[in-house]
Amino acid sequence: MRLLRIALAQINVTVGYLGGNKERILRAIGEAAEMGADLVALPELAVTGYPPEDLLLKPEFIAANLRAIGEIAAEVKDIVAICGFADRKDDLFNAAAIMSDGKLAAVYHKSFLPTYGVFDEDRYFRAGDESPVFEIAGAVVGVSVCEDIWYPDGPPTAQALDGGAELLVNISSSPYCLGRFETRRQMLATRAADTGAFIAYVNLVGGQDELVFDGQSVILAPDGEVIARGPAFEEALVVVDIDLDAAFRRRLHDPRRRKREEEKALPRIGIPGRPGSGHPSAERPGVGPPPVSAPLSEEEEVYRALVTGTRDYVRKNGFGKVVVGLSGGVDSSLVACVGVDALGAGNVVGVAMPSRYSSPGSLADAQALAKALGIELLTIPVEPAFEAFEGMLDASVKDGPSVTYENLQARIRGNILMALSNARGWLVLATGNKSEMSTGYCTLYGDMAGGFAVIRDVPKTLVYRLAEHRNRAAGRDIIPRSVIEKAPSAELKPDQKDTDTLPPYEVLDPILRAYVEEDRPVAEIVAMGNDPEVVARVVRMVDGSEYKRRQAPPGVRITARALGRDRRLPLTNRFRGGPL
Repeated sequence: MRLLRIALAQINVTVGYLGGNKERILRAIGEAAEMGADLVALPELAVTGYPPEDLLLKPEFIAANLRAIGEIAAEVKDIVAICGFADRKDDLFNAAAIMSDGKLAAVYHKSFLPTYGVFDEDRYFRAGDESPVFEIAGAVVGVSVCEDIWYPDGPPTAQALDGGAELLVNISSSPYCLGRFETRRQMLATRAADTGAFIAYVNLVGGQDELVFDGQSVILAPDGEVIARGPAFEEALVVVDIDLDAAFRRRLHDPRRRKREEEKALPRIGIPGRPGSGHPSAERPGVGPPPVSAPLSEEEEVYRALVTGTRDYVRKNGFGKVVVGLSGGVDSSLVACVGVDALGAGNVVGVAMPSRYSSPGSLADAQALAKALGIELLTIPVEPAFEAFEGMLDASVKDGPSVTYENLQARIRGNILMALSNARGWLVLATGNKSEMSTGYCTLYGDMAGGFAVIRDVPKTLVYRLAEHRNRAAGRDIIPRSVIEKAPSAELKPDQKDTDTLPPYEVLDPILRAYVEEDRPVAEIVAMGNDPEVVARVVRMVDGSEYKRRQAPPGVRITARALGRDRRLPLTNRFRGGPL
């Protein structure tokens, strides 16, 4: 039996924090070495953080990253470590460093550079054009970076079928969106079965601006079965012993490698490893059965993503506390829950800002939520400022209680929150959801004001599911039942309801999914069973609100097509879909 002990270190690094990232990387490598691992893999661009964006255009940043990887390599002893960094040769490359015996033994350059969705790697990197294999602890190992393994004919396939790799190591920083793990698992299972190789896939964890990374690193057997899976949204070291002979046995029944042309043989590079590695040893600590973390429910998956993204945005940007405007509605209630779970109750402050149109029930709901969460609640009425603005503007506006005055109340509330932010150093968490942001049912410089928009990529119907989920997880109603059950309202005019302006959310959200996330034509959306007039109205609202979304604060990416970073439309745009 040829055993290889492999460790996957899914760690949380910070873009640009090269010294801190180096220490975190070295700590993970040290822990893997203490566990007797032959090989440890760390995420893509772990040294720089992902994505470093235009920091990569700064020569001093590239140089500092190269110094860091050199310092890391000097500390790697009795183990082989694979770690992502930015390599500089005649150009810049997204690279994997293979380190051993105190040296940078080899480097692999990423071949496939994604330029879709949230990715823009062609802006910074040159594509690699070599796919060597490495002899590590008696194993033939192929190393690749993230996107390389998503292509059936990519470097890992060549490394296995042409280079004889028994283990394919892929270091990745793959951003989360709902359902992403299962998509990854299916792809990796296909790649394992097609190549007859073990696959070890390590993924980044943590939040970076709008992006959040879920970890969930996996090791798959040559038949595509998941034999180990790291936890979601947590740092972890996944350590597994794999029997390399299983890959050999599977290939005895697969003639494809024998039919590959000899001239396609890949270069093979020897990497010195731990003395006596690659075989069972009584001196190694036991690792027990491979860890296989249970999959999360859809609601728990999204909720953890929101908590992770919020926590890391606040902490990595140096804020201590956050402030949330509590209206008594479900959106602000959910955001407050996320804030408490991310930062602790002592670091979240709620502010109730009642107006003449606020119902007594809404204020009572905000108070009940604050008490259940254990957070401080300030009450600052907007009426004095609203009356003053009315006196100032009536002669010029002359339209009474119209949308002008509705928005004015929201803007007064935004000013109050930003004043508290200035005075106390608190970060304002905005509370708008994706349904509102998509249709423009939000007030620029009002409820859109803030430093981080926690649920900006969460449709309203999912907001309700998450609220119910949070209550179930607590075993009691943290978010009052009245908040969940009452008709949603901005409460900016008498007897106002969201349905005065928008279709019911159970009608609106599928239309928005089709138009915003899937780019379906209007006629096709109507053919799905939607009212033509409703579709036309929704499309007009979406198309007319791009200027608002461009000025919105960042928020956690949850869907595969988030507003802003994913969906990029011109502000000045006269294109409209065909007639209904």
